[in-house]
Amino acid sequence: MSYEDITVAVNDGVAVITINRPDRANKMRFETARELLAALQDVRQDPEIDVAVLTGAGDKFFCIGGEHEKLKALDYSNVAPVIDLYEFIDAMPKPVIAAINGYAVGGGHVLHVVCDLSIAAEHAVFRQVGPMVGSFDAGFGTWYLEEAIGRKRAKEMWYLNRKYSAREALAMGLVNEVVTDGSVVDRAIEVAQELRRRGPFALAALKTAFSSRHTGVAGQARLAHDLLLTAYRSTEESEEMSESFEERRAPRRERFYR
Repeated sequence: MSYEDITVAVNDGVAVITINRPDRANKMRFETARELLAALQDVRQDPEIDVAVLTGAGDKFFCIGGEHEKLKALDYSNVAPVIDLYEFIDAMPKPVIAAINGYAVGGGHVLHVVCDLSIAAEHAVFRQVGPMVGSFDAGFGTWYLEEAIGRKRAKEMWYLNRKYSAREALAMGLVNEVVTDGSVVDRAIEVAQELRRRGPFALAALKTAFSSRHTGVAGQARLAHDLLLTAYRSTEESEEMSESFEERRAPRRERFYR
């Protein structure tokens, strides 16, 4: 697929997805959100890719939120699929690492919060500006931020709209690591390669476990269907029960009760 607002580079099992609008501070417009979602869906479906790294072009902006386009109609085909994007990052079974190369503000700040891990350049800046511009995020941007840094800190970020340095973000648990020497994307790729040495099934199960408390029946269904049933199909119990059903006989329980 060809992209207008992002670039995708795949190497050695890692996809680096870059918001490529540096002249617009890497803001997300409708097309940006749609392309990010499509790229991550491709990562999820490609057996040769294990981890995604999400970053912004240049060295000043990760993403400073949404670009407010004129609403053409009140149907969802005209609304940027930002929530779909957040939801997919949270639910997809493969890890997504945010490589924060500069300002992460507004919706761009939420974007890194919903990623599994956040690695920041030393010059990165974090901020929520919603009430300053008459806006807010009453979903992923509040719930997940509270889980990451605590209720009081999350309210401080949203109510007072202060700027936080990468070091301050690390101290409050907003990011996992600060890169002081070298490229933040290179470091994110190193961490991605470390994740690739872990069991993908185990990582997927853990990711589902972390997200399912917020996703309700969808999270429970994913845990049961995508993960537990995958393991269940490989057991002697499942094999014997299936065979006995097809052969119209009682199951030989000694195969799996020993």
